[in-house]
Amino acid sequence: MAVIGCDLPSPGADATPYAPRRITTGSTGFREGAVVPLDPAIETMLGQLAAAGGPSLHDVTPAEGREMLRMLALLEGEPEPVDHVEDREIAGVPVRVYRPATEAAPPILVWYHGGGWVIGDLETTDPTVRKLANRAGALVVSVDYRLAPEHPHPAAADDAVAVLRWVADNGGALGGDPSRLAVGGDSAGGNLAAVAAVAGRDDGIALRHQLLVYPVTDATLSFPSMEENGEGYLLTKASMEWFTAHYLSGGADPKDPRVSPYYVDDLTGVAPAHVLTAEFDPLRDEGEAYAARLQEAGVEVHARRYDGMIHGFFALGTITPVAGEAVDDAAAGLRAALAVS
Repeated sequence: MAVIGCDLPSPGADATPYAPRRITTGSTGFREGAVVPLDPAIETMLGQLAAAGGPSLHDVTPAEGREMLRMLALLEGEPEPVDHVEDREIAGVPVRVYRPATEAAPPILVWYHGGGWVIGDLETTDPTVRKLANRAGALVVSVDYRLAPEHPHPAAADDAVAVLRWVADNGGALGGDPSRLAVGGDSAGGNLAAVAAVAGRDDGIALRHQLLVYPVTDATLSFPSMEENGEGYLLTKASMEWFTAHYLSGGADPKDPRVSPYYVDDLTGVAPAHVLTAEFDPLRDEGEAYAARLQEAGVEVHARRYDGMIHGFFALGTITPVAGEAVDDAAAGLRAALAVS
């Protein structure tokens, strides 16, 4: 089990005062260390985006935001070939199934894309999913869940859980092995993966692994890094307020555990987790705090913070080699967790 070796923050006005500290990473998780500067390649990219001008995400419509993400997704580079790709529908939800050229019945990863529950789709996450399928040797079911504000909470969470339940019962029909099953996602997709993992535990689904890439775990936006990293690092606090306002427009409580898994009362027995965070990410602290809560509940956790990185770096393969290292690390964790017993 990975050890988180520093005090992690708690949200809210009643929390113990917390001074955000830089943390280095390693196989033992998070620990205190020296300040690490912003990655030079990332800094150059941010400068170029700023020089290009244009509106901020929180100043546009959801439709315009979706187009902005489609353009940004091009930074992931040319998609890798995968042996077989198929669009279909599962439990009433559109999905894309990726099958690598590996074993006859490979393990299955149910993947949820990022985008604040408002933007993002099968196309924006396609390059990342292809890498995970190939490097983890897993059949990946990429879920095109309903988006807010057209479909506010609980639509996305309902879709996420519905697909997981179907795959757990019928994954063999896809050519995979549902006895070796994992969930994963980035950002809002990491949120949905965490929500699905809790639902899977409650349903008796024997999940092997949950891959949470800089996940949203606290929709109250009250952890210190939301302020510390709230400007200048691609994802901003204002953008998070825009996302959550759309997602919760149906009147959901931001502390509802199906919105914010940090507030789940009991995390005992959920799937082992691999939690990735980024140093200059507004979501850094809540992801690390969720990893700590999982560990406190006796869940096996591998947690790693990527120094010098920003939110979204996992999909910036053409910008920084650290993105490839992170994908390789995540895929290795999946491969190990989903190996034949």
